[in-house]
Amino acid sequence: MSGDRGSVLPYAAMHSIRQGGGVMMPAAARDPLGHLECASVAAEHRHYLHGALCLESADAAGASALSVAAFSDPLRCNELLARLGPTLGSPDRRTTASLLSKRLGFLFTGAPLYLLSVCDRGLDLAPANCLVDVRHDGQAWRSTLPLRSLRLQTWSPAARERSRHQLLTQLFAGLITPLWQTLREVGGVPPRMLWENLAVRVYSLYERRLVELDGTQVDAAARQRCEADYRFLLDADPELFGIDVNPLARFHHAKTRRADGVEVRYRRSCCLYYRAACPVAYCQSCPLSRARPRS
Repeated sequence: MSGDRGSVLPYAAMHSIRQGGGVMMPAAARDPLGHLECASVAAEHRHYLHGALCLESADAAGASALSVAAFSDPLRCNELLARLGPTLGSPDRRTTASLLSKRLGFLFTGAPLYLLSVCDRGLDLAPANCLVDVRHDGQAWRSTLPLRSLRLQTWSPAARERSRHQLLTQLFAGLITPLWQTLREVGGVPPRMLWENLAVRVYSLYERRLVELDGTQVDAAARQRCEADYRFLLDADPELFGIDVNPLARFHHAKTRRADGVEVRYRRSCCLYYRAACPVAYCQSCPLSRARPRS
């Protein structure tokens, strides 16, 4: 992940003491993005990356954060799902695993794709650099995307397409696909549901979050990159994802205009959120809610 990426921006070394797959934090509190030392990433981007997209240094993560290797251990993952289920109000392991995949899909795509498309920069998304955070306080997710190194990668304009392909292959085929395999095996969640849980996060990022950013945060060049990167993801060969189909293309069907005028891309599969919601509630794009009368 180095040679063709061009120069590597300066960064401070991060040190964490590992124990049993978790991370023991230093006594001193640290800036969550204290190691993202890059003059070309303005303060508004840093605030958005941490505040909205939950990116932070592994030094600032909770002690319960797991290495990717630890999470991928079926016994560890099974224990994690058993502990997390009651916190989520989930009635079974499959529901717990599906809801966790929705959160991980948001965390693992939000900040990396924002940096790629808005800032024209890349994070190190090798599994060894990433931690899996599953914190939930019983009301809302408190988990983040903790990275051991927040070193940013940059590239020349001529090398951008090749670098983008390498970065996204590392993200999807190298990081997310193995995690989904573990959740399929341990949680019993069908791959189709796992990938649609992730796909809706990517759609939301490019069709809503990035579109709504104002001109001080996203200039004309950045908007062109957002459009180009989104199109690349939708048109990419399946090998980018390490599976036999492009899941972002598979679920990117036409939106439906509801009676109230709102356009919704209804899901093909239910994420099972309603099973853990009290009182029962449905996602806006839930296929089960499509036939239900709206109050």
